[in-house]
Amino acid sequence: MLIVTTEHVSGKETEMLGLVKGSTIQTVNAFRDIGAGLKTLVGGELKKYNEMMENAREIATQRMVEEAEKLGADAVVSVRFATSSIMQSAAEVMAYGTAVRFR
Repeated sequence: MLIVTTEHVSGKETEMLGLVKGSTIQTVNAFRDIGAGLKTLVGGELKKYNEMMENAREIATQRMVEEAEKLGADAVVSVRFATSSIMQSAAEVMAYGTAVRFR
């Protein structure tokens, strides 16, 4: 499955199939959250949160691709990611785009 952020795939004529999306809500465990809170006192990268968000993007992307495959898509174009805070230490990540089939 080809996934691109552009509106078109160079050299391909496409048929639009519709919007596809995937999302997940992720959190870190309480002990890591406490550790991250302490880290804010001294500064630096919150590596466990980075890992959590990377994992969330992968899951959301996979769910979007599965939805596109159900439509018989060859690609998803105009892919975007959106995030929102659900509660302290929990974030939703959504991947969305337009499923297309090559002609």
